[in-house]
Amino acid sequence: MNRNKKVIFYLLPSLIIILLFQIYPIINVLSMSFYIKFDYIKDIVYEKGLGNYKYVLTDPDFYLALKNTFIYVLVSVPLSITIALIFALILNSNIKFKQAFRSIYFLPFVTSAVAISIVWRWIFSSDYGLMNSIIGLFNIAPQEFLNESSWTIPLLIFLNIWRGIGYKIVILLAGLQSIDRKYQYAAMADGASKWKCLKEITIPLLSPTIFFLSITSVIGSFKLFDEVFILYDKKPGPLKSGMTIVYYIFNKFYMNWQFATAAAAFVLFIIIFIFTLIQLFIGKKKVHY
Repeated sequence: MNRNKKVIFYLLPSLIIILLFQIYPIINVLSMSFYIKFDYIKDIVYEKGLGNYKYVLTDPDFYLALKNTFIYVLVSVPLSITIALIFALILNSNIKFKQAFRSIYFLPFVTSAVAISIVWRWIFSSDYGLMNSIIGLFNIAPQEFLNESSWTIPLLIFLNIWRGIGYKIVILLAGLQSIDRKYQYAAMADGASKWKCLKEITIPLLSPTIFFLSITSVIGSFKLFDEVFILYDKKPGPLKSGMTIVYYIFNKFYMNWQFATAAAAFVLFIIIFIFTLIQLFIGKKKVHY
């Protein structure tokens, strides 16, 4: 068996799984998005067209979901990576209890999003929440964290950072430890400050890792749903302030039984794809391999 056949043989199980559970559903959803008149019980399609796309692209809720999702992505992704980088730099230095910290900060990442959301729902409750009890110690009036629309996106961003920071720290820490220290020693011998070393050596050499995290974080952030669903008791937050693209699809499919309309929100895939292409284009110019 030559080398190419061996590669195909080893990759075949994974390729079959990807085709069955990713490629086929995407093609099926795309096809369903054009259904206008149909009978799901008899599996008969009477009419196809662009009506579902016209509906979605003229639906105010879709644009609200798009706006909320974009704000969430554009704030949470760079902020979470920046905070994770700061912690990774600290943990990469010689500090006490390093191993204990690694276990603590990684714990939220391996915990169920549903369980986390339930706990934070209790913490931010306006009636018996821990957060209002804490700020009450400083004579600050209780806040309606889960009932005021202005708090929705900040809370979701906070949850995203808190839950995902452990994974990002681990990845960034691995990247930092793969950088040969001789570059920093040489720069410092020439009189470069720690900030200069960080800016001119560490960050550029760490850019492939940061680039990887930015792509995976953007894709993950676009799929925000669990936190909204649990935190706001199956609702999209006050005044639909927590309406995200995935929640919009869920609402059309499960709540309103508009199957084809939900499928028309296939545009989510297109949006993520375009965002990824933009990131790849920028990465070619900014990332140092």
